[in-house]
Amino acid sequence: MTVIAQARNPIIRWEWIVEEWDQIREALIQHLELTVLSVALGVVVSALLSAIALRFRFTASPITGFTGFLYTIPSVALFGLLVPYFGLSRTTAVLPLTAYTLLVLVTNTLAGFAAVPGAVRDAANGMGLTPVRRVIEVEIPLALPYIVAGLRIAVVSTVGLVTIAAIIGQGGLGALILDGLQRTFWTPMTIGATLSIVLALVLDVAIYAFGRRLTPWTRRGRQS
Repeated sequence: MTVIAQARNPIIRWEWIVEEWDQIREALIQHLELTVLSVALGVVVSALLSAIALRFRFTASPITGFTGFLYTIPSVALFGLLVPYFGLSRTTAVLPLTAYTLLVLVTNTLAGFAAVPGAVRDAANGMGLTPVRRVIEVEIPLALPYIVAGLRIAVVSTVGLVTIAAIIGQGGLGALILDGLQRTFWTPMTIGATLSIVLALVLDVAIYAFGRRLTPWTRRGRQS
């Protein structure tokens, strides 16, 4: 009986995709919105934390330790802890997703600034650049490859974590996966999982290409 049921329930039912296309598109848009919002907030918070760590070196270890602690908290547990305060809302989904981006963004940013040669800083100081101008015009551009690498990791991992937010009704493509699991209906699961993978790949390639445009000197260095 199980074999017969599986035979009647193919992995893809194209008629379901046509009929539910509006639902699929809405889920994809919601998934993208949650990803972009969470990563954008993560970039802002990580930039502030990194600035503090770079300005006051003794705070680097506590900051990275705290972001590492946040990363170890299971996502389902963190969603559950926030539901009593924010309900089944977008805020409940975005806060944990943002928290999970901080570790990689902060550590990569600090690594990028640490990789700036001391001679370059000395040269910038010798040219009369103020500390602020030196950071903006010299150090940030040289640290960009590390920062972009961290951003790529944060985006791809966030795309995957957004699916888990379906348990609080904010999962985007995860809602399709959950719907398929509940009904043992493979098509929504397949569509949700496939589009999640495609979205992660597209965003990763887009950020990689954007990073290469921002750092053309890295291409010249490899070519030489």
